[in-house]
This record gives sequence, C-alpha cells and structure tokens, in this order.
Amino acid sequence: MAGDEARVYRQILLVVGQIPRGRVATYGQVAWIVGAATPRMAGYALGGLPADTEIPWQRVVNSRGGISPRGDPLATDRQRKLLAEEGVLFMPDGRIDLDLFGWAGPEPDWLEAHGFAVVPWRARR
Repeated sequence: MAGDEARVYRQILLVVGQIPRGRVATYGQVAWIVGAATPRMAGYALGGLPADTEIPWQRVVNSRGGISPRGDPLATDRQRKLLAEEGVLFMPDGRIDLDLFGWAGPEPDWLEAHGFAVVPWRARR
C-alpha cells in the first residue's frame, strides 16, 4: 500500500473509531469527513480489519441505511447482531433509519486536533 493510501486508511479507521455505540455512519459520510477517500475506500479499509479488531466496523452502513454484503455471508448476520446489541433498530425492510440512528459526526475540536478539515458537513450523510 502506498504511503498516501496507508495514511487515508488510517484516517478512515480513526474516524470510524469515533462512532458511538448505538449510532451508525455511512461509508460516504466517513469518506467525506476524511476528505481524500471514497466510500469504496472506506469499505476496503474496514473489510481488511482482523476479526479481533476494536474498530467498530459494524457501525458503518451503506447510504440507504443497509448492511452491505461482504465476501463472507456470515458477516452480514454478525453486523446486524452487533448493531442490535447496541440498540440499533432495523425497519421491516432491513434498513436502519438514519434519521434516528445516524451519527452527526465528530466534534469540530476533535477534527481539528486530529488534522481534519473543520467544515460544516454535519447535515450531510
């Protein structure tokens, strides 16, 4: 992995680590906060984590509030179970209501302290 790409992946994981229990963010939201990432990069960064990671990968969902399928079909069930244990509710169609469970993002002070741009992005998902 090239130096810039490794830096972006570290930033993605840093942001995901801030998502609080019982909240979710979208891949696009994480990418937007990082600034130099795409939603797909966020997915790759999370998909490459070891099984025993402390990064709350399960708190990142797709733009519709759904769990994105992975190569391992058991991962989808595991993600749903982990989110349900945190109090995240699923609608009958399997999606999460982002208005209820969506994360507003890091505080501006945290962003600045960690070298991220402080921009008024909170309304975006």
